[in-house]
Amino acid sequence: MNLRVPGPTPCPEEILQSGAQQMINHRGPEFAEIMFRVHSGLQKIFQTENDILLLTASGTAAMEAAIVNTLSPGDRILGVTIGVFGDRFCQVAEAYGADLVKLQSPLGSAVDPDSVKAVLESDPAIKAVAITHNETSTGVTNDLEAVCRVVKSYDKLLLVDAISSLGCIPLETDGWGCDVVMTASQKGFIVPPGLAFVSVSPRAWAASKQATMPRFYLDFSRHLNSFQRGQTPWTPAVSVFMALDRALDIMLDEGMSAIYERHARLARMTREGIKALGLELFAQNEEYASNTVTAVKVPADLEAKVLLDTLRTKHGVVLAGGQGPVMEGKVFRVGHLGYVTEEDIHGVLQALELTLPRI
Repeated sequence: MNLRVPGPTPCPEEILQSGAQQMINHRGPEFAEIMFRVHSGLQKIFQTENDILLLTASGTAAMEAAIVNTLSPGDRILGVTIGVFGDRFCQVAEAYGADLVKLQSPLGSAVDPDSVKAVLESDPAIKAVAITHNETSTGVTNDLEAVCRVVKSYDKLLLVDAISSLGCIPLETDGWGCDVVMTASQKGFIVPPGLAFVSVSPRAWAASKQATMPRFYLDFSRHLNSFQRGQTPWTPAVSVFMALDRALDIMLDEGMSAIYERHARLARMTREGIKALGLELFAQNEEYASNTVTAVKVPADLEAKVLLDTLRTKHGVVLAGGQGPVMEGKVFRVGHLGYVTEEDIHGVLQALELTLPRI
């Protein structure tokens, strides 16, 4: 099966085998060694000297952790959204009583950094900005570096959902001034779902001491205190930690520059192949098209469900449909992040070429 969704992504066999080892004591020295190794490896990939907290949770839980550990009810936050996951970040903030100012860009476009500047200029009460780096629902990547410059010039906290970008697309946590950056194990890190990683800057730690939103399982301070002893505050996903330990070795051996180049090359290959088939990208400007997932407009004379079912049952190619009520049935999405090769992308394009004239 050629699994080409934006996550969970396929895992190399050696990583699966690493995660298939017998359990160890998660309060013992063996697990502590894994914790400290993983933390060091993640700092290299995040490009940060900040603390990185490891949560046994999904990426959405990491979003929630970013909100509840840095804000108090009534704090004003600018939510920058270009799709479903940007909307989710906003929904989490509202659920905990934040005063949300929402900056919505048209679907298929990236946010204009000048529009972020205009909002911050007009509303000095905003304390934090939440943004999704790479929006998998639309296949668009924001110019995060440019947005960071704007946010930092107004001295606001910056909370970054990098769930589908980190480890695949360049992101300089410290160099760009990101305060909280979150990602998850099942995307670019080529391991199964179950872990989320959150980097926390000194500014974010200072904010957490003042924040009064309720938190328990996701309390940053609990996780940091446990990490210092080589533990987690709650029972961790031990098998996923073992798999991650091996995956980080593989990623760092390849080198981040090589990983970024590989993702860019495979993304270009996907986009060019899609256009050669007469299909249209959903991204309005290819300059901002994602290097981890390509969203494709479903032709008017096709039903998305029929197309996806045929690809799966006849060719063993699994693609993702549109996400959310606006996008459902309007696009299909090709994931090309993590453990993916040119052969995998050729398989997708060949299956589409065979299928499109027959449905």
